[in-house]
Amino acid sequence: MLELRPTCEHCNKTLPPNSREARICSYECTFCATCVDNILGNVCPNCGGGFVPRPIRPATNWKNNNYLGKDPANTTIRHRPVDAAEHSIFSATIRSIAPEKR
Repeated sequence: MLELRPTCEHCNKTLPPNSREARICSYECTFCATCVDNILGNVCPNCGGGFVPRPIRPATNWKNNNYLGKDPANTTIRHRPVDAAEHSIFSATIRSIAPEKR
């Protein structure tokens, strides 16, 4: 089950469970859309994978008790700003490769 982390790891922007700005990689590293597009170039600084929009967990119990009230979002903040110069070097050889082919 997704943790639904509360903030962008780089800029610490708040990303509530219903945020349409949250982006995650397959390891659930969480960043805001602005950082993914303008700083990271769609390359996760932790694993090298790409990002996708984070799904939004239903706030209402529509069926089978599968909702935010039963499975709340994580509250642990992971603020680990990315060194832009270091990330540029790391991502230089893989950013031109489509995420599904990395």
